[in-house]
Amino acid sequence: MIKMIDLAGEYQLLKDELDPAIQQVLEKGNYIQGEEVKIFEQQLGSYLQVKHVISCANGTDALQISLMALGITSGDEVIIPAFAYVSVIEVICLLGAKPVLVDVNLDTFQIDENEIKLAITSKTKAIIPVHLFGQCGNLEAVLSIAKAHQIFIIEDNAQALGAKYQHHFLGTLGDIGCTSFFPTKSLACFGDGGALFTNDDLIAEKIRAIANHGQKEKYNHVMLGLNSRLDTLQAGVLSVKLSRLNENLIIRREIATQYLNALKNIKDIGLPESDANCVASWNQFTIKIKNDKRDALRQYLKEHGIETMIYYPKVLNQQKAYTNFDYSYKNSIILSLEVLSLPIHQLLKEDDVLRIIKHIKTYFKL
Repeated sequence: MIKMIDLAGEYQLLKDELDPAIQQVLEKGNYIQGEEVKIFEQQLGSYLQVKHVISCANGTDALQISLMALGITSGDEVIIPAFAYVSVIEVICLLGAKPVLVDVNLDTFQIDENEIKLAITSKTKAIIPVHLFGQCGNLEAVLSIAKAHQIFIIEDNAQALGAKYQHHFLGTLGDIGCTSFFPTKSLACFGDGGALFTNDDLIAEKIRAIANHGQKEKYNHVMLGLNSRLDTLQAGVLSVKLSRLNENLIIRREIATQYLNALKNIKDIGLPESDANCVASWNQFTIKIKNDKRDALRQYLKEHGIETMIYYPKVLNQQKAYTNFDYSYKNSIILSLEVLSLPIHQLLKEDDVLRIIKHIKTYFKL
């Protein structure tokens, strides 16, 4: 079976580096806020060329903490894409704010800047562009709109760590960037983990306090907070993996290029597009299968030992928890019916990629 991701295989590949890092934490016995956490935050900040990296328990917490740090509260509106993972709408609702869903671009999967303009009101406090699949859209336009209306930008960078826009790392262009270290990500830990990025000293101070029960010093709680910390074991793992991130991204980009070149002439396949200024990280390689052929192709590939995934089968307002947002998002609905993600990771062999391509072409009788 060619897997979407091979976590056990990745461990074996890095075992000689990971085991000593884990053992070092175990021997010190400082599992919460150990020195490895600070070291990892500094390493990631240096990599991203951003002033502050504050780690937390997971990517969803990162989004909630960012909203709290910017003072988003009941009655405030936050613009988000209708086609995304549920965490982006979940955290807004948890804070009593109002998510304002807008449609996405059919070719890039990213939030449509023209739809953003139409959605802005006097209550709009933030926009959250989700850099889906490790790509991005016209971020320059989104940033320009936010600046003109004095609206915060929170980048959901959970799938795009290492991707760049105009030579700057995604996640560092807005007021706050958020990421996840969930095991399927390009930079992943052995469980849950997340982080926030910012170049603003005041915002960074708030984020650190919120993530640690709202305290700036022990037993001095100055604001409402969360218990959201990256544990020391995960930080040790992430430091090892961060040293391999560029190597990982190069392999993903090479595989993406193979897919793009090999599948470009199949009329029933729509290939992923990024903005011309974007260098994608390809956390997923997601194609569109037209003419109601997606599920049949997926089943065909499964029968031939090739795993695929659908990210995502429903638009956010089609989820039972959020059906009160009853507007129809045309492009998002189309994508939910057509998208199919193919395997793309650093353990894929050349023969695996060629096999995937061969079976897709065979299915379409090419």
